[in-house]
Amino acid sequence: MQAARDITSYRKHWAECFGTAPFLPMSRGEMEALGWDRCDVILVTGDAYVDHPSFGMALIGRVLEAQGFRVGILAQPDWRSAEPFRALGAPILFFGVTAGNMDSLVNRYTADRRLRSDDAYTPGGVAGARPDRSVIVYSQRVREAYPGVPIVIGGIEASLRRIAHFDYWSEKVRRSILLDAKADLLVYGNAERQVCELAHRLAAGERIGEITDIRGTAFARRRVPEHWIAIDSTHLDTPGPLQPPGDPYAFEPEAPLPSAAPPRETVVRFVRRVKNADRERSVIRMPSFEQVSADSVLYAHASRILHLESNPGNARALVQRHGTVEVWLNPPPIPLTTAEMDWIYERPYRRRPHPAYAEASIPAYKMIRFSVAIQRGCFGGCTFCSITEHEGRIIQSRSEDSVIREIETVRDTVPGFTGVISDLGGPTANMYRLACKSRQIESACRRPSCVYPAICPNLDTDHAPLVRLYRRARAVAGVRKVLIASGVRYDLAAESPEYVKELAQHHVGGYLKIAPEAIGEGPLSKMMKPGLAAYDRFKGLFDRYSREARKEQYLIPYFIAAHPGTTDEDMLELALWLKRNGYRADQVQAFLPSPMATATAMYHSGRNPLKRIARTSERVHVPKGLKVRRLHKAFLRYHDPRNWPQLREALRRMGHADLIGRGAHQLVPAWQPAETGETPESRRRAAGSRPFRTQHTGLPRTPRRRH
Repeated sequence: MQAARDITSYRKHWAECFGTAPFLPMSRGEMEALGWDRCDVILVTGDAYVDHPSFGMALIGRVLEAQGFRVGILAQPDWRSAEPFRALGAPILFFGVTAGNMDSLVNRYTADRRLRSDDAYTPGGVAGARPDRSVIVYSQRVREAYPGVPIVIGGIEASLRRIAHFDYWSEKVRRSILLDAKADLLVYGNAERQVCELAHRLAAGERIGEITDIRGTAFARRRVPEHWIAIDSTHLDTPGPLQPPGDPYAFEPEAPLPSAAPPRETVVRFVRRVKNADRERSVIRMPSFEQVSADSVLYAHASRILHLESNPGNARALVQRHGTVEVWLNPPPIPLTTAEMDWIYERPYRRRPHPAYAEASIPAYKMIRFSVAIQRGCFGGCTFCSITEHEGRIIQSRSEDSVIREIETVRDTVPGFTGVISDLGGPTANMYRLACKSRQIESACRRPSCVYPAICPNLDTDHAPLVRLYRRARAVAGVRKVLIASGVRYDLAAESPEYVKELAQHHVGGYLKIAPEAIGEGPLSKMMKPGLAAYDRFKGLFDRYSREARKEQYLIPYFIAAHPGTTDEDMLELALWLKRNGYRADQVQAFLPSPMATATAMYHSGRNPLKRIARTSERVHVPKGLKVRRLHKAFLRYHDPRNWPQLREALRRMGHADLIGRGAHQLVPAWQPAETGETPESRRRAAGSRPFRTQHTGLPRTPRRRH
């Protein structure tokens, strides 16, 4: 993997002379108090401004400040007019626009497309403080306010919409958000490396339209430059013809797939014809927006190509035509080094909300104010998760000393600290310092996961550095407890009994949440998650070490309903497993097809992009529609009497009426508590329109009972 410029090596911008701001300014008055006449960069965000490294705008703002730039913040501006976007004036370099730490649509709607009643990133938890599709709306208002100022979009919402993507909320394929937002540049992933280079180059006088070589960025251009070699993606994976299959007994050869290349563009048919020396100037032409919109198989193909080209060590640029415009994606950014990670997380964050919010409570801040991030990235590759698409699969870890210094800072400066660090982790709890044993192999690898279908033999699974960090953290003076709240990858943890012992005996507060997600091979193979054997191994170790410490502790497993590959029978099997093991889920999660995720491509196309895509390739069962999604959630909450009528109806339809009754092996009783509001009509419907009978046995109806 090529080296990248150290982000701390830039010569600082002249405005460094103004020093460090106590908080990045949100008003003209704060700017004047700092001696500023203008901002170099203004960040527009859908979140309240909390000066904490867990909030993206604070992290990017402090990183740019450390480079010598004056950074202002417009947090949750009123988008109904352009006037609030003029509050700080026009920045000298660019506006940076983000929806915030969450996608605005995920933040606003549930998986069943119902409005959420709150927003954890808003003072008071009030919903509705940001618009739907915030990046697009904010960008439009910025353009109205200051037509000539460059707009750079980023964050999770922009990152996951960098190409044509399936949009669950409108049930259609939408264009790259770069075009809908009319932005000049899109930065994807964790953007410190991109923004630092961009700011310095703009400050040096380059025009934003000329900056087309920064990794981790996307931009629009009219055509592919002549010196580039274009590789047609449909020659890497061949989906087959667009028209329906012909007569299988005919002798005529199958018509070739129309090329993804626009007219008059020369493409290379096979990638092996591109010499290694030419890889840096080769680009993969993906099917156009119009093609993937019209053909879900081509959409699945494009998704597969995107994920195959995600390793910074071997990824090539991608280009996708939208009408008369090319959307160009440069390869992913080079991961940050440990020294760079330390530098980023040790900026002078105040670790509290901006004073403008006074005493208002911001729920997300309350949750993370005593937490410390130790790593980024995830090599799990779960198909429903956006972490890998956003942060990459190469783990970027901080040093032990840096983490300990931050714990001491939390202890000494954060109001209300009682001696408990609420979390020490990241996207996953236990991937700290885990990496491929060979950098050469890592740079050449195209596997979407290092742990599925089994843990790669080239992966170093040594948890010793993490165990040492835990021991040092809890030995810090004034720290009573260090909890682990991030998700534990239990198949990895089971490889290190010493780690499980350390976790169970010192870092669990009675309950530990883990995520098997499913138990059936059908859904697990589409999620790229391990089976129950890995869960059982971890549970055995966890229970053993908890008993040795004389602690009563429990695992809380999380499961996903209605994931692609999941049938009603899979959910029934899971419900019976939950009942046998005494689990009663209070909240359940239904699959939400987030943009660009592999599982979303399955949801939209009914194909499996984990394998080579063809017209005849594996079809995936996709549970769609509100009725089936609610049924799958009802299976997870089999113990809730409000779900029993629906489950009884489903069990009869599935031929499992024997699972209705009071026996330990049965799922739901035949009777219904009066307070759940079941009507005579719903009882007759659930019983197959046989009044005064239960199940299909012809036996007299049993009287209602209460628990």
